[in-house]
Amino acid sequence: MSNRSEPVRLQTLLAHYPATSALRTGALKSDLVHFTFADVKVSNTAFKPLVREAKFDLAELAIVTYLQAKAYGKPYVLLPAVVVGRGQHRALLYNGERGTLSPQDLPRRRVGVRAYTQTTGVWLRGILADDYGVDINRVRWVTFEDPHLAEYKDPEGIERMPAEKQMLQMLLQGEIDAAVFGGEIPDPRLKTVIPDADVAAQAWAQRNGGTPINHMIVVRESISRERPDVVREVYRLLLESKNQALPGIDAADTRFGVEENRRTLEMIIDYALRQGLIPHKLSVDDLFDETTRALV
Repeated sequence: MSNRSEPVRLQTLLAHYPATSALRTGALKSDLVHFTFADVKVSNTAFKPLVREAKFDLAELAIVTYLQAKAYGKPYVLLPAVVVGRGQHRALLYNGERGTLSPQDLPRRRVGVRAYTQTTGVWLRGILADDYGVDINRVRWVTFEDPHLAEYKDPEGIERMPAEKQMLQMLLQGEIDAAVFGGEIPDPRLKTVIPDADVAAQAWAQRNGGTPINHMIVVRESISRERPDVVREVYRLLLESKNQALPGIDAADTRFGVEENRRTLEMIIDYALRQGLIPHKLSVDDLFDETTRALV
């Protein structure tokens, strides 16, 4: 840790989003904290070295990966700051040229997902089970990547594809029946398995206290313990960067504060536990320490 009279330089993993733009471009500066941003275009490609090697001081991290990191004793603590949140209903797609597919058709079907631990997939499995009555244990899940955590092994029955297989190509060719895509719909032939997906996502958010969380911010535990002033400054900068992006972004997708995110965090913890992704139950308060729990 640097001398307190000098700025603290943080090795940082944070992608360029509208809500982080002012921070990433340097429009927001601090005398207390300087950021060295990793040269990574897609942040999830660096989640593995984050949780396996503790590579960064400050990082965005998929919430399910953080729940696993917490359960397996990785040296990070959560900040109550969402940098990526979105409705998940439109992420489950099928090839409309091969007939129709509804949630009730999914048991015994092959469904692709980048990794079984992918946060979007965890949300969707929970939503399918709770809101559409799907027995997700009867779905044949097909994966393409390892979990980020070395300690975690996929459940029995999860089918892993060889490296040369591509999820989109398999879906278009009928080798799998549906697939989870985290971004935009990648091909015009694809349709959402959940009908009226955007309307359903809006209704879900209204019922459950906000948009599902994808990525939040974590900080190295030792920094939070030894330099709470640095953590408070980081949080202030993140919040100011978000505020500078308003009203061009949906504030519900980037909520700040423990209480503002409590209900959604409770749900993803429950989904992760029920799906066998964490070895024991965590409470929302377990995810924070004294410094980050007090951030408002």
